[in-house]
This record gives sequence, structure tokens and C-alpha cells, in this order.
Amino acid sequence: MEIKPDSNGRLPEKARLLRFLKNRRFKVPECIYVPAEKFQNEDFEELKAFLDRHQESFKIIVRSAHPMEEYYKGGTFDSLETYADVGGVIYARKKIINLARTTKRLSIKRQQRFNNAPPIDLEEMGVIVMPFIEGASVMAKQIGDQWEFGYCRNRLQKVQSEPYITRTPHDRRLLQLSREIQKALGFRCEIEYIISPEGTIYVVQAKDISHVEILEQKEGERSIRLDGIRRIRKRRNYRERPVYVMDTRLFYIDLIGKCEDIVQGCTRQRTGIREAIDTVRAYEAELEAFALRHQRFAVIGLSIQNPDDLYQVANHYLDEMPELQAQLSKALHENLYSIDIFLAEADTLIAKDKFRINLGSHDAYGIDTVRNPPWTVYWHVERDIEVVRTFRQLGFRTGDTIGIDICTEEKPLVYRL
Repeated sequence: MEIKPDSNGRLPEKARLLRFLKNRRFKVPECIYVPAEKFQNEDFEELKAFLDRHQESFKIIVRSAHPMEEYYKGGTFDSLETYADVGGVIYARKKIINLARTTKRLSIKRQQRFNNAPPIDLEEMGVIVMPFIEGASVMAKQIGDQWEFGYCRNRLQKVQSEPYITRTPHDRRLLQLSREIQKALGFRCEIEYIISPEGTIYVVQAKDISHVEILEQKEGERSIRLDGIRRIRKRRNYRERPVYVMDTRLFYIDLIGKCEDIVQGCTRQRTGIREAIDTVRAYEAELEAFALRHQRFAVIGLSIQNPDDLYQVANHYLDEMPELQAQLSKALHENLYSIDIFLAEADTLIAKDKFRINLGSHDAYGIDTVRNPPWTVYWHVERDIEVVRTFRQLGFRTGDTIGIDICTEEKPLVYRL
């Protein structure tokens, strides 16, 4: 175990707790903490020596380990698989930082606004490097008097299952081990394990969750019945959320109208393309502004990926003006990325049964999901026209607060407050 502080004496929580557990003889994989200063000074001697001793696999796992990471929720910063050499570690760290600046930027800004997370200098990003262990990912935590275990993926299985939570782990040792780890640490914690194909249980991460509150939520009335809900936790059957009503069909119709003005000569080409791209940027700014106003929110997806292929129309409307079309196509491609980032911040997605929140381990059963687990509320595709018409007739608008009530048959009822 080679986990030592940086030259300023700083050691991230992730590294500090792993070192503590290793010293207490829990089964922690051999690993090394590489602080940011090592990358800045290109001082990789210890890393090279570590990698030379672990040639049993061509792959390693590089986990984010920023000194301020403990103030952010689990899963904010990434862990990546890469090649077992120095170049692979450098690449993984750069990608972790780049993801924090792009895909995770909105999540970071929202945590700073709503959770009082401190400012963070991404160039101070260190990493923890450990051999890659094939197997199932399991996360454990104590909720009240009960322990729960969240199972994510097992890469060795041909048929994959959705993430799920159970109070009865597949191996009794998990329960006893979790109790022992929490007792040793002295505070309520969230523990991540990797279970190897041979059944060996490795502790790969622990996080202090003693400061996280778990509260009750109210129940309410009903309005529009949908067909089903996908969720991991089922202890709560009601929630209220401010809602963003996403209708990209209207956005693309407006944009195509501006392209038509360019083609017909109603506006000068330079002015017209600027107005078209400003429309795209304004839409992205609207999404980000909404996400930064509301800590938790729902999205009603009347149209997320347009069935009329208007995206393709907009991408080819100016084909006879290749330079202008290239500018617009680039903006539209970036816009798809912005929409995806925005949707990832919603904890409640209400859409036809074609879209769902893609759940990783932290998203599915991390401590931050205990109070507010992600929900995907859906209606069947064959009812799409009917349901979208009903939402519009009932006057759902961005900024409304909605209630979702789930009946005993797991049928969600959505209404405006």
C-alpha cells in the first residue's frame, strides 16, 4: 500500500479511508495515490515501480482523488479503466478532468449552489491507481436499523440485469464485513465492494455519509394516469417536483423557420446564421438556468428525440450553403450533448417508454439517492399522441410544480399543484 500525502500534507478522503482500512487488515486491493503535483512535475518513479509489480493484468482502474472531493456527492468524478502503464494513467487523469469540465460541469455547479460544495480547482486532481478486478460491483450502507446492498453490474455475465437493492446480500460475509468496517471507521459510511469470480470481497471505496439526512416526503392528489414507473427504491410512493416541459419539436420548428428565412433571402446570410445559432445557445442557456434554479426537478419529455426527424431536416436545410450548414450542424451536435447533460441532472424523467435514466452504481443506490432516488415515469409508445395531447390540454408548463402519486399497482398519477 503506497498511500502518502502530497507535499502539503493533504490526503483525499478516498485515499485516507482506504489506507486506514488496509492498515486494519481489511481486504483492500494494492493501490497507490498519485497527487496532482506528481503529474505537474512528471515524477512517476513510484508509479512506475507500482505498475511493474502489478503486471497480472493489462488493465488498471484509475479513480479520481481530489483533495476537495469529499464535499461532493459520490459519482461526481469518474473512475476509468485504462492500460497498465504510465501513459494510461496520464490519459485517465486528463479524461477525468475533462469530464468534470464538460459532462459533469452542470452537476458540479448545482452542488456548489444547492449543497454549499466549495469551489474546486480541477488541476489539483489526484488519482488512486489499483489493479483492475473483474467482478460485480456492490455498494452497502446502513439506512436506519437496516443494511442495504445495491448490486450494479457483473461484466462476466452474458445476460445483464437492471441495478437492484436488497437487504439480503448474496453472501452473508458482506453484512458482517460492512458492520465491521463501519465500526472500525466510527461513523456511518457508504462502502463499495468488488466481488471477484472466485468470491473474494475487495473493499475499493468508503465514504463518510454521517452528515446526509434522510427525510420523509408528503403525499397528494392525482390527475393524469400513466402506465408505469422504473425505480430502485420503493419505500416512497409520492413526490413533488418543479418541472421542465421539454418539447424539442417546437425548438426545431423555430430553428427551421430561421433557416427558411436565410434560404428565401429574407435575412442576410451572416445575420441569419448568427440568429439561428443564437437560438440554439439560448435554448442551452435556458436548460442550464432551470437546472441551477432547482436542486431537484422533473422533466416531462413531450418530445426529446423528435419523431418527425426535424433534427435531420435542420442538419441539411442549408446544404446549398455548406459553410453556413457546417456552423449550424456543429451547434446542433453540441446541443444534443447539452440536452443529455441536462437530463442527467433530473431525478425524475416523465416520458414515453423509450427513454429512461441510465443508472450507474452511484446513480442507482448511492447515499444521495436514499432521500431522492431516480424515477423514470413512462407511458406506452402506442399512447404517445394521446398522452402528449392530454399534457398540453391540462396546461403543463415549465416552472409548474407537479405531484406524482404511485398506486398499489405501480401506476403513476401525475398532476399539477
